[in-house]
Amino acid sequence: MKHTIKLLLGALLILGMAAACDTDELHDMNINPNAVQEIDMNYFFTACCLGTASNGTSGDNRYTDWRTNVGTCAHAIQQLATTATGGIGGDGDKYMDGYVEGFNAPFQFMYRDVGKRATEVIKQTSEGGLFEGRMVNTKQASRILLAFNYLRITDWYGNVPFTEANKGLEGTFQPKYDKQKDIYTACLKELDEACAGFDAADVDYSLFKKADIIYGGDIAKWKKFGYSLMLRYAMRVSNVDAAMAATYVTKAVAGGTMTSNADIPWIQMTISPSEWTNQNGISRGFYPGDGGQWSASFLSKTLMDILKGTNPASTADDDPRLTVFTAGPIQWTASDLGTVLEPDPTKWIGLPNGKDQSQVNNELFGGTAVINYEKFCAVNTKMLQDDEPYQIAGAAESELLKAEAIVRGIGTVPGTAQQHYEAGVRLAMQVYDKYDATLAVSDAKVDAYLALYPYDATKALEQIGTQLWLSKWFNWWDSWCDVRRSGYPVLTPTNYIGNATGGKMIRKLLIPAAEASGNPNYAEGATLPDKLDTKVWWDGGAN
Repeated sequence: MKHTIKLLLGALLILGMAAACDTDELHDMNINPNAVQEIDMNYFFTACCLGTASNGTSGDNRYTDWRTNVGTCAHAIQQLATTATGGIGGDGDKYMDGYVEGFNAPFQFMYRDVGKRATEVIKQTSEGGLFEGRMVNTKQASRILLAFNYLRITDWYGNVPFTEANKGLEGTFQPKYDKQKDIYTACLKELDEACAGFDAADVDYSLFKKADIIYGGDIAKWKKFGYSLMLRYAMRVSNVDAAMAATYVTKAVAGGTMTSNADIPWIQMTISPSEWTNQNGISRGFYPGDGGQWSASFLSKTLMDILKGTNPASTADDDPRLTVFTAGPIQWTASDLGTVLEPDPTKWIGLPNGKDQSQVNNELFGGTAVINYEKFCAVNTKMLQDDEPYQIAGAAESELLKAEAIVRGIGTVPGTAQQHYEAGVRLAMQVYDKYDATLAVSDAKVDAYLALYPYDATKALEQIGTQLWLSKWFNWWDSWCDVRRSGYPVLTPTNYIGNATGGKMIRKLLIPAAEASGNPNYAEGATLPDKLDTKVWWDGGAN
């Protein structure tokens, strides 16, 4: 009985104390001090910008660049070459399918990084969201970035999850696959609406300016970027959907694309906080102590032959970009990294694609074992610092695509094909001083090049396609799309023993095995067969 009375008194005492407590104090006691109480859209948007710099990861900025952009695409389009027979570089150079990370990386990272964050920004700034009616410019810029990243993913894989992607919070864990044509239709519409939706009077404009690490809140430049992407993707479908192409080429040109290198979307990378994080992913892929691709991959013979002009024994007819892209063969030792071993450009050679080391030794050097970095041209070290800015897209592309559209009669484009072609070549040659002032190309050098190799209407498409290829140095994964679409420059595919394509250039990346086995929608909706030589819809494949 005594024990019962004690328990009752104790309970009443607790209730009395609780009643005496302030309601707000009790509420505060139940708040996790480590939990986020409000979603920071500005942080999400900044992370989207950073993640776009290496297609999908705002953490380790070298992962997808090193594996896919450098290892697969740069070698597949024969701007770089390696003697490796597998792994990073070997997969793209010799069309091998053993090193799946080079094919899987963008799919693995985009959805969980840029896709997730941009989707949340758009959701929370739309009807029913926490910031409905606010952060207008943050929303429009996020729509552009999300469309851009989805279009890149579908360009590389074909049909991919889109309408049901990044909806895990809504209970969708196995999203359906959308047809590439439908993704293009939706994303071109998104670009159109986003460009029209920017508002300088937005009450949150100051927040947008602070969060925008690409343009610092410059709405006019965001619109130029958006319309330039619209032009790119309109032309990408031009072989399979003439009506869609014409509609959006006309819209893009009327809206206003990039016409100056000052319009280019750059992400300024940094040294801090640590190795890999916030650093330039391409630089990290090449530099010693991390990627080391510098000692494994070199400028290809295909690229060097084009850059050295019609007379390899003379520098008078060289493309000015020859001495921008490379400084020649360089030393590669722990005590001496970067010393030029051969300063005379007339003696520079490129590494042929599709050769292993034994073949290089025997076929090129009479059986003598050589050290590749002593013989072949490496990527210019002036472009490979950890904090180099990252170029998302270029202005030259828009001018070259306008030239192509005029030649092919696609949409409404003012001016002449020659005018846009020459403007595109000039922009492409004069963009590299952003990396180092010594890489500037003067107007006189551009003029001399255009005089030596003038626009020729009888072979305009080949000239335009080749210049697009040259203009996308470091943006190799998009150049790979151009080559697949246009067929220029005309490349001789490699046919190394045991390759996965039968000696045909890689046309598609492979979906990760975990996705293929874990999402039942893959079997019904993906672009199949999931092989390297399968074509996507705009490349002439099934949709």
